[in-house]
Amino acid sequence: MTILALLSLAVWIGLLLFWHQFWRTNQRLPSEPEAPARWPAVVAIIPARNEATTILACLESLAAQDYPGRLRIVLSNDSSTDDTAELARELAATLPPGKLAVIDAAPLPGDWAGKMWALNEGVRSLGSEQPEFLWLSDADIRHAPATLRRLVSKAVNERLALASLMVRLSCRTFWEKLLVPPFIFFFGLLYPFRAVNDPGSPIAAAAGGSILIRRDALEAIGGLQAIGDAIIDDCALARAVKHSGRRIWLGLADHSQSLRDYPDLADLWAMVSRSAYYQLGYSPLLLALTLIGLAITFLVPPVAAFATPLVPPIAATSGILAWALMVVAYLPTVRYHGLPDPWALTLPLAALIYGAMTASSAIDHHSGRKQRWRGRDVETDQ
Repeated sequence: MTILALLSLAVWIGLLLFWHQFWRTNQRLPSEPEAPARWPAVVAIIPARNEATTILACLESLAAQDYPGRLRIVLSNDSSTDDTAELARELAATLPPGKLAVIDAAPLPGDWAGKMWALNEGVRSLGSEQPEFLWLSDADIRHAPATLRRLVSKAVNERLALASLMVRLSCRTFWEKLLVPPFIFFFGLLYPFRAVNDPGSPIAAAAGGSILIRRDALEAIGGLQAIGDAIIDDCALARAVKHSGRRIWLGLADHSQSLRDYPDLADLWAMVSRSAYYQLGYSPLLLALTLIGLAITFLVPPVAAFATPLVPPIAATSGILAWALMVVAYLPTVRYHGLPDPWALTLPLAALIYGAMTASSAIDHHSGRKQRWRGRDVETDQ
């Protein structure tokens, strides 16, 4: 326990001092950005499958953007079995002609992921239209009116090929409060925002809920076909763009909000486990190292702290100090989600659950078990 506690303390000291200030939440869009000399044309493309409960709020927020340039919206209906397409078409009839187009994507080919195929169908529907930017947004996001104007200003002023926002996820129920902030925290640990935004760093990531990308940058990487089978498509897209030599940016959203609730543990479990093992390359070795790393980094400190009477003083002290550094690192994320500071003490419990989710993802893969996502089977061995 002494060795493990000292190792955990060393890990946290190293993370806080040397890992791109991953815990900070200051990568945000300027509230009043400098307006570009010219506002480029933008087409927003929304892939949607069985999104009847959220699609109107999403599309209405897009139609209400205060963007000074030309903005057109394309909803790509991915074989929805509910009223998604009908609701979108009814809304389109109330908007200025051409503002919102609703297309039906062709049936999903076997070598494509559903979301990527729907996006690609949306891009293909543009034909000879040549917008300078494409805004790829999920169908369960409500964007504040100034979102596009601020994104385009950032991209034009800083000559970015891609600018993405990590939208605010629902954080109201107990399980959301316990597991949503760690989701953002762990994402930042894997892909520090400052490193993503540094042209000199190879680290690349994006958040699929809101991605603004230059059309020529997408064409330069071979279009969406280049990542057509990607499950973690947002990071794959960002990686392809950044590795092509173009600049990207990722930040936290202030006012763009996910409309999807995760009231139960099972909902969050399904969201995480469907792609966790994929992110590890389906490698049992990486799975084992990940679970060991989670245990040393997040679980050893509270165990050593609570076992104070039973372990040597140096183990207890190291555990307490490591847990304190963990709390310091997690506090900005807790505050970003509007939670009280003591909530930062719950990170070890959340890490334990995320470890179980990752193990569950591996079990699903090796057992051949299929998961359901948006009413469609997801192949865990894709």
